[in-house]
Amino acid sequence: MIKGSTIRSLREEKGYSQEYMTKALKVSRPSYAAIEKGEKDLTLSQAERLAAIFGMSLADFVSGNRGIEVEFEPEDNKSKNKNGTLRISVPAKNVKKFREVFLYILEKVGNKPNVGMTVLYKLLYFIDFDYFEKYEEQLMGATYIKNHYGPTPVEFKKVVDDLIKKEELVEVKNKYFTRELKKYIPRRSADLSMLSANEIKHIDEELVRFSDKNATELSEFSHRDIPWVSADEGAPLDYESVFYRSEETSVREYGKDVI
Repeated sequence: MIKGSTIRSLREEKGYSQEYMTKALKVSRPSYAAIEKGEKDLTLSQAERLAAIFGMSLADFVSGNRGIEVEFEPEDNKSKNKNGTLRISVPAKNVKKFREVFLYILEKVGNKPNVGMTVLYKLLYFIDFDYFEKYEEQLMGATYIKNHYGPTPVEFKKVVDDLIKKEELVEVKNKYFTRELKKYIPRRSADLSMLSANEIKHIDEELVRFSDKNATELSEFSHRDIPWVSADEGAPLDYESVFYRSEETSVREYGKDVI
Protein backbone atom coordinates (compact mmCIF):
# COMPACT_ATOMS: atom_id res chain seq x y z
CA MET A 1 0.00 0.00 0.00
CA ILE A 2 1.15 3.55 -0.72
CA LYS A 3 3.09 5.29 2.04
CA GLY A 4 1.54 8.09 4.08
CA SER A 5 4.46 10.36 3.21
CA THR A 6 3.71 9.88 -0.50
CA ILE A 7 0.06 10.82 0.05
CA ARG A 8 1.23 13.97 1.83
CA SER A 9 3.60 14.77 -1.05
CA LEU A 10 0.83 14.32 -3.62
CA ARG A 11 -1.51 16.51 -1.57
CA GLU A 12 1.06 19.29 -1.29
CA GLU A 13 1.84 19.12 -5.02
CA LYS A 14 -1.84 19.68 -5.75
CA GLY A 15 -2.04 22.49 -3.20
CA TYR A 16 -4.78 20.77 -1.18
CA SER A 17 -5.17 21.40 2.54
CA GLN A 18 -5.71 18.61 5.07
CA GLU A 19 -9.16 20.07 5.67
CA TYR A 20 -10.00 19.67 1.98
CA MET A 21 -8.79 16.07 2.03
CA THR A 22 -10.82 15.14 5.10
CA LYS A 23 -13.98 16.40 3.41
CA ALA A 24 -13.14 14.63 0.14
CA LEU A 25 -12.45 11.34 1.95
CA LYS A 26 -15.29 11.85 4.44
CA VAL A 27 -13.07 11.11 7.45
CA SER A 28 -12.20 13.06 10.58
CA ARG A 29 -9.15 15.34 10.69
CA PRO A 30 -7.33 13.05 13.18
CA SER A 31 -8.04 10.01 10.97
CA TYR A 32 -6.62 11.73 7.90
CA ALA A 33 -3.56 12.93 9.83
CA ALA A 34 -2.98 9.32 10.93
CA ILE A 35 -3.09 8.20 7.28
CA GLU A 36 -0.38 10.69 6.30
CA LYS A 37 1.74 9.62 9.29
CA GLY A 38 1.45 5.98 8.23
CA GLU A 39 -0.43 5.08 11.40
CA LYS A 40 -3.66 4.15 9.65
CA ASP A 41 -4.20 2.01 6.55
CA LEU A 42 -6.51 3.05 3.73
CA THR A 43 -9.62 1.08 2.87
CA LEU A 44 -10.09 0.14 -0.79
CA SER A 45 -12.81 2.76 -1.25
CA GLN A 46 -10.55 5.43 0.28
CA ALA A 47 -7.69 4.42 -2.02
CA GLU A 48 -10.00 4.67 -5.04
CA ARG A 49 -11.19 8.11 -3.91
CA LEU A 50 -7.66 9.38 -3.35
CA ALA A 51 -6.54 8.09 -6.75
CA ALA A 52 -9.40 10.04 -8.36
CA ILE A 53 -8.55 13.20 -6.38
CA PHE A 54 -4.92 13.02 -7.54
CA GLY A 55 -5.88 12.16 -11.14
CA MET A 56 -4.20 8.74 -11.05
CA SER A 57 -5.25 5.21 -11.83
CA LEU A 58 -5.77 3.04 -8.74
CA ALA A 59 -2.89 0.79 -9.86
CA ASP A 60 -0.47 3.73 -10.10
CA PHE A 61 -1.65 5.18 -6.81
CA VAL A 62 -1.27 1.94 -4.86
CA SER A 63 2.12 1.20 -6.42
CA GLY A 64 3.38 4.72 -5.80
CA ASN A 65 3.96 5.30 -9.53
CA ARG A 66 3.62 9.03 -10.12
CA GLY A 67 2.32 8.29 -13.61
CA ILE A 68 2.06 11.03 -16.20
CA GLU A 69 2.40 14.76 -15.86
CA VAL A 70 0.53 16.90 -18.36
CA GLU A 71 1.61 20.39 -19.34
CA PHE A 72 -0.29 22.63 -21.74
CA GLU A 73 2.34 24.43 -23.78
CA PRO A 74 2.68 25.92 -27.28
CA GLU A 75 5.25 23.33 -28.27
CA ASP A 76 4.33 19.73 -29.07
CA ASN A 77 6.88 17.83 -27.02
CA LYS A 78 7.28 14.66 -25.00
CA SER A 79 10.16 14.21 -22.63
CA LYS A 80 11.27 12.40 -19.51
CA ASN A 81 11.59 14.18 -16.20
CA LYS A 82 14.54 13.47 -13.97
CA ASN A 83 12.36 11.17 -11.89
CA GLY A 84 11.47 9.13 -14.99
CA THR A 85 7.86 10.34 -15.18
CA LEU A 86 6.49 10.80 -18.69
CA ARG A 87 5.62 14.44 -19.28
CA ILE A 88 3.15 15.23 -22.07
CA SER A 89 3.10 18.73 -23.53
CA VAL A 90 -0.18 19.54 -25.26
CA PRO A 91 -0.06 22.24 -27.99
CA ALA A 92 -2.29 25.24 -27.35
CA LYS A 93 -3.95 24.84 -30.77
CA ASN A 94 -5.05 21.30 -29.81
CA VAL A 95 -6.65 22.62 -26.62
CA LYS A 96 -8.51 25.36 -28.53
CA LYS A 97 -9.90 22.91 -31.06
CA PHE A 98 -10.78 20.43 -28.32
CA ARG A 99 -12.70 23.19 -26.51
CA GLU A 100 -14.83 24.08 -29.53
CA VAL A 101 -15.56 20.44 -30.40
CA PHE A 102 -16.54 19.84 -26.78
CA LEU A 103 -18.98 22.78 -26.87
CA TYR A 104 -20.37 21.59 -30.19
CA ILE A 105 -21.03 18.13 -28.73
CA LEU A 106 -22.85 19.71 -25.79
CA GLU A 107 -24.99 21.80 -28.15
CA LYS A 108 -25.94 18.73 -30.16
CA VAL A 109 -26.42 16.01 -27.52
CA GLY A 110 -25.60 17.46 -24.10
CA ASN A 111 -29.26 17.58 -23.10
CA LYS A 112 -29.69 13.82 -23.51
CA PRO A 113 -30.17 12.24 -20.05
CA ASN A 114 -27.39 9.67 -20.59
CA VAL A 115 -24.70 12.17 -21.61
CA GLY A 116 -22.56 12.76 -18.54
CA MET A 117 -18.80 13.08 -18.13
CA THR A 118 -17.97 9.43 -18.89
CA VAL A 119 -20.05 9.40 -22.08
CA LEU A 120 -18.42 12.66 -23.15
CA TYR A 121 -14.97 11.10 -22.66
CA LYS A 122 -15.89 8.27 -25.02
CA LEU A 123 -17.55 10.52 -27.61
CA LEU A 124 -14.40 12.63 -27.78
CA TYR A 125 -12.23 9.53 -28.02
CA PHE A 126 -14.15 7.91 -30.87
CA ILE A 127 -14.43 11.21 -32.74
CA ASP A 128 -10.64 11.60 -32.59
CA PHE A 129 -9.53 8.01 -33.24
CA ASP A 130 -12.18 7.18 -35.87
CA TYR A 131 -11.25 10.31 -37.81
CA PHE A 132 -7.58 9.34 -37.71
CA GLU A 133 -8.36 5.85 -39.01
CA LYS A 134 -10.52 7.20 -41.83
CA TYR A 135 -8.33 10.06 -43.02
CA GLU A 136 -4.88 9.47 -41.48
CA GLU A 137 -5.05 13.00 -40.05
CA GLN A 138 -5.78 14.25 -36.56
CA LEU A 139 -9.00 16.10 -35.85
CA MET A 140 -8.38 17.40 -32.31
CA GLY A 141 -5.23 15.39 -31.66
CA ALA A 142 -6.11 15.08 -27.98
CA THR A 143 -4.13 12.81 -25.66
CA TYR A 144 -6.10 9.91 -24.17
CA ILE A 145 -4.93 7.89 -21.17
CA LYS A 146 -5.87 4.26 -20.53
CA ASN A 147 -7.76 3.76 -17.29
CA HIS A 148 -10.18 1.19 -15.89
CA TYR A 149 -13.22 2.92 -17.39
CA GLY A 150 -11.74 3.44 -20.85
CA PRO A 151 -9.88 6.25 -22.65
CA THR A 152 -9.71 9.52 -20.71
CA PRO A 153 -8.76 12.82 -22.46
CA VAL A 154 -6.14 14.72 -20.49
CA GLU A 155 -7.32 18.04 -21.98
CA PHE A 156 -10.81 17.65 -20.52
CA LYS A 157 -10.25 19.07 -17.03
CA LYS A 158 -8.32 22.14 -18.22
CA VAL A 159 -10.91 22.94 -20.87
CA VAL A 160 -13.83 22.52 -18.46
CA ASP A 161 -12.13 24.55 -15.71
CA ASP A 162 -11.33 27.38 -18.14
CA LEU A 163 -14.86 27.46 -19.57
CA ILE A 164 -16.41 27.52 -16.09
CA LYS A 165 -14.01 30.27 -14.99
CA LYS A 166 -15.02 32.35 -18.03
CA GLU A 167 -18.70 31.65 -17.27
CA GLU A 168 -19.08 29.94 -20.64
CA LEU A 169 -20.05 26.61 -19.07
CA VAL A 170 -22.10 25.46 -16.08
CA GLU A 171 -21.51 22.15 -14.29
CA VAL A 172 -24.56 20.42 -12.79
CA LYS A 173 -25.40 17.01 -11.34
CA ASN A 174 -28.44 15.04 -12.50
CA LYS A 175 -29.84 11.60 -11.79
CA TYR A 176 -29.78 8.97 -14.56
CA PHE A 177 -31.75 6.00 -13.23
CA THR A 178 -29.94 5.29 -9.93
CA ARG A 179 -26.66 7.00 -10.89
CA GLU A 180 -25.61 10.60 -10.39
CA LEU A 181 -24.23 12.14 -13.57
CA LYS A 182 -21.96 15.16 -13.87
CA LYS A 183 -23.38 17.17 -16.78
CA TYR A 184 -22.40 20.40 -18.50
CA ILE A 185 -24.54 23.21 -19.90
CA PRO A 186 -22.86 25.50 -22.48
CA ARG A 187 -23.46 29.23 -22.18
CA ARG A 188 -22.10 30.06 -25.61
CA SER A 189 -22.11 28.42 -29.04
CA ALA A 190 -19.06 26.64 -30.39
CA ASP A 191 -16.76 28.54 -32.74
CA LEU A 192 -16.70 26.24 -35.76
CA SER A 193 -14.36 28.42 -37.83
CA MET A 194 -11.42 26.15 -37.05
CA LEU A 195 -13.29 23.02 -38.21
CA SER A 196 -13.67 21.94 -41.82
CA ALA A 197 -17.01 20.86 -43.28
CA ASN A 198 -15.69 17.29 -43.39
CA GLU A 199 -14.71 17.40 -39.70
CA ILE A 200 -18.16 18.66 -38.70
CA LYS A 201 -19.78 15.95 -40.83
CA HIS A 202 -17.63 13.33 -39.12
CA ILE A 203 -18.53 14.62 -35.64
CA ASP A 204 -22.24 14.56 -36.51
CA GLU A 205 -21.98 10.97 -37.74
CA GLU A 206 -20.18 9.88 -34.58
CA LEU A 207 -22.84 11.51 -32.41
CA VAL A 208 -25.57 9.68 -34.30
CA ARG A 209 -23.63 6.46 -33.83
CA PHE A 210 -22.79 6.75 -30.13
CA SER A 211 -24.70 9.46 -28.26
CA ASP A 212 -27.68 7.27 -27.30
CA LYS A 213 -25.46 4.69 -25.60
CA ASN A 214 -24.89 4.81 -21.87
CA ALA A 215 -21.54 5.00 -20.08
CA THR A 216 -21.30 1.24 -19.51
CA GLU A 217 -21.99 0.39 -23.16
CA LEU A 218 -19.44 2.90 -24.42
CA SER A 219 -16.81 1.85 -21.88
CA GLU A 220 -17.21 -1.82 -22.79
CA PHE A 221 -16.98 -1.01 -26.50
CA SER A 222 -13.84 1.09 -25.98
CA HIS A 223 -12.31 -1.82 -24.01
CA ARG A 224 -12.53 -3.92 -27.19
CA ASP A 225 -10.78 -1.28 -29.28
CA ILE A 226 -7.13 -1.97 -30.11
CA PRO A 227 -5.78 1.46 -29.04
CA TRP A 228 -7.07 0.80 -25.50
CA VAL A 229 -6.23 -2.93 -25.48
CA SER A 230 -2.63 -2.39 -26.61
CA ALA A 231 -1.81 0.45 -24.18
CA ASP A 232 -0.33 0.03 -20.71
CA GLU A 233 -2.49 1.06 -17.75
CA GLY A 234 -2.14 4.80 -17.19
CA ALA A 235 -0.25 5.33 -20.47
CA PRO A 236 -1.26 7.40 -23.54
CA LEU A 237 -3.10 5.59 -26.35
CA ASP A 238 -1.31 5.39 -29.70
CA TYR A 239 -3.24 6.81 -32.67
CA GLU A 240 -1.33 4.58 -35.09
CA SER A 241 -2.82 1.47 -33.46
CA VAL A 242 -6.19 2.19 -35.12
CA PHE A 243 -4.80 0.52 -38.23
CA TYR A 244 -4.80 -2.80 -36.34
CA ARG A 245 -8.43 -2.59 -35.24
CA SER A 246 -10.76 -5.56 -35.41
CA GLU A 247 -13.69 -5.62 -37.81
CA GLU A 248 -16.01 -4.76 -34.92
CA THR A 249 -14.44 -1.39 -34.14
CA SER A 250 -12.87 -0.42 -37.48
CA VAL A 251 -14.58 2.42 -39.38
CA ARG A 252 -12.53 2.39 -42.58
CA GLU A 253 -13.10 0.34 -45.71
CA TYR A 254 -9.60 -0.82 -46.48
CA GLY A 255 -8.69 -1.30 -50.11
CA LYS A 256 -10.65 1.81 -51.10
CA ASP A 257 -9.28 5.30 -51.55
CA VAL A 258 -9.93 7.67 -48.66
CA ILE A 259 -11.87 10.67 -49.91
